[in-house]
Amino acid sequence: MELIEFGYRIGAALIAGMFIGIEREIHNKNAGLKTNALVSLGAAVFVLTSLTFEGDEYVDTTRVIGQVVTGIGFIGAGVILHKGTIVRGLTTAATVWCSAAAGCLAAIGQYPELLLLVVIIVFVNVVFNPVDRFIAKLFGHKDEEKVDD
Repeated sequence: MELIEFGYRIGAALIAGMFIGIEREIHNKNAGLKTNALVSLGAAVFVLTSLTFEGDEYVDTTRVIGQVVTGIGFIGAGVILHKGTIVRGLTTAATVWCSAAAGCLAAIGQYPELLLLVVIIVFVNVVFNPVDRFIAKLFGHKDEEKVDD
């Protein structure tokens, strides 16, 4: 892969992670701009590194994507906090997981799909929070019963 193509792909991953992270920063969440940008960038670099071995005997480049998913699961587990009946961090963990997916898409050059994914992630994090609160009020749930992160 040419250096310029490598730059486009990691640049796309970085920008995607930044857009996802900006939304989290605006809502003052722990995993914000830097975390999501670095997760997306890191996922892209791991996938791009595996692609350098594409076509070699006994090599399955897709295994790295599986390892990215597993590794991000550990990071996600680290941001989830449980205290009594209150669980915090699930949305943040899911968002970080999605940032890694964005990095994987950028690495394989699926830019339209990457753009669509970023739009959907930001949409879910922005729009679903008020919808979630509305549903809780509609059914009379107390704020302590369910805490969105």
